[in-house]
Amino acid sequence: MTEPNQPRNRPQAGPLHDPHDSRDTPSTDLASWRPRLAALAGGAGGGDGAHDANHLERVWRNAQALLARHPQADALVVMAACYLHDLVNLPKDDPDRAQASRRSARLARHQLAVMNFPPERLDAVAHAIEAHSFSADIPAETLEAKIVQDADRLDALGAVGLARMFYTAGRMGSGLAHPSDPLATGRPLDDRAYSLDHIQAKLATLPGRMQTEGGRALARERMAMLESFRSAFAEEWGAGKSS
Repeated sequence: MTEPNQPRNRPQAGPLHDPHDSRDTPSTDLASWRPRLAALAGGAGGGDGAHDANHLERVWRNAQALLARHPQADALVVMAACYLHDLVNLPKDDPDRAQASRRSARLARHQLAVMNFPPERLDAVAHAIEAHSFSADIPAETLEAKIVQDADRLDALGAVGLARMFYTAGRMGSGLAHPSDPLATGRPLDDRAYSLDHIQAKLATLPGRMQTEGGRALARERMAMLESFRSAFAEEWGAGKSS
């Protein structure tokens, strides 16, 4: 029996649309994005221990130290680029190595769009990824790109950078050092043939190429460690010394 003054079969009212409902709005929360970005990047290392998940975590940690000095930077853009900058990882001796960061940027843009990443940030993430690469030589035009570039290059310096250098040289079949002139005092540097040469051929240039003051300060500290190691290595190598 129908209640008085109530129409029969009245349709149920649907939920009212709340303009402040964020369920369809892309999240900008760092804590929610970090595991998703890490998972997306997890399968991209290709067995390269110098560019594995631990490398990505170190780059993000370096970036956080730089972000503390630059709070005006977009931390979500920086974090996404840190985790996704090696989505396409080509070996150092691959002829297309200089294209890897551009390919990573394109892939990251596509994958992030599928994941409902804030669309207004996609261009910034893509630029930070493509500009991080030393071999691509793309100028970093934004503060976020400069932070990501510095954070990645810092991981090439210091104790971890040294371990990564020898690891990569071993994969490429390079020798440890020139048999009689490890410091290249009388020959051109050749870091394809001798791993130790890489310190002076490339790594020593990084502190001066850092984009942020914080990056330069950290790079100088880590470079000092590499220079000390290089001298100690040459002393132990014993080139030119009679037994």
